[in-house]
Amino acid sequence: MPVPVDGQKILEAHQLYCHLTGQKIRLDFVRERQWYELLQQGFTVVEVRRVILYLQSQIREGRRNVGALKLSNLLQPDRFEEDLNIRHVRLEPPTAAPPVRPAATLSPEEREHRRRQALERLRQLKSTLQ
Repeated sequence: MPVPVDGQKILEAHQLYCHLTGQKIRLDFVRERQWYELLQQGFTVVEVRRVILYLQSQIREGRRNVGALKLSNLLQPDRFEEDLNIRHVRLEPPTAAPPVRPAATLSPEEREHRRRQALERLRQLKSTLQ
């Protein structure tokens, strides 16, 4: 569903890009149209900031080429969306945490028993590390 975009949003996004990248790029008709198309698809100036900062960190770490920050590359909606989503990708599967009963439901005897078990396991671990 198209999102209404005004000239102020386009100018704001472009100025943010120039500020974050340290570039002075004029906002001509072609670039204005590219910004319009990106923002009209529902992407926000906040997301533009996130993607730029993400790309900058990737470039610093040597994972991406500086060309990823070229305005013509950034303003391609498909690539922008992918970079925005990759920023949030989990690189390892989530670990399933075992269900834990709240300590308040344990009796004092059970808490003491578990405390002693934990201490014994720590002693065993310490002895294997020495």
